Amino acid sequence: MYNKSYPHPYYVNMPMYNRYGYAYPYWAHTPMYYQNYWKQFIHLRDYGPEPFVVNIEEATKQNNTFRTALWTGNHLQLTLMSINVGEDIGLEMHPNLDQFIRIEEGHGLVMMGDRKDNLYFQKRVCDDYAIIIPAGKWHNLINTGYTPLKLYSIYAPPQHPYGTVHETKEDAEAAEEKHGY
Repeated sequence: MYNKSYPHPYYVNMPMYNRYGYAYPYWAHTPMYYQNYWKQFIHLRDYGPEPFVVNIEEATKQNNTFRTALWTGNHLQLTLMSINVGEDIGLEMHPNLDQFIRIEEGHGLVMMGDRKDNLYFQKRVCDDYAIIIPAGKWHNLINTGYTPLKLYSIYAPPQHPYGTVHETKEDAEAAEEKHGY
């Protein structure tokens, strides 16, 4: 049976880990029971060029803007992006920088080529895919899924001004036109 001196008999023989790998029962981690629930949210702003550590998956999924610079240094920039259903990043080419993109959530189609009218390289991408875009390649990424495409992008060297936040694709295009990109 159970130990009658223990006030909660049903929890005497609880397993140390449940089937999800949590050290406690699932209900102990839900928002209404988790005392520091608010601490998991990351204030999305540009933290560069100071040392910085972040749960990049959580920050990326939390972002709802088209583009937010999360860290800008002298030689590298990290931006978060959320591409709405049916939208794309926009056909572009960076002549002097390489770009790394990682998809955290959603489905898309990435296209690259040497000319903007010949995007011969095309691949379907989804969660956990990485995309490497060499300097001088025309490229675009289209959201082909039914939810926003959540990704982060690393530019080397930086592409956008420190503190960049573009709420929408239209804001991004207007800013890039203003800066001559």
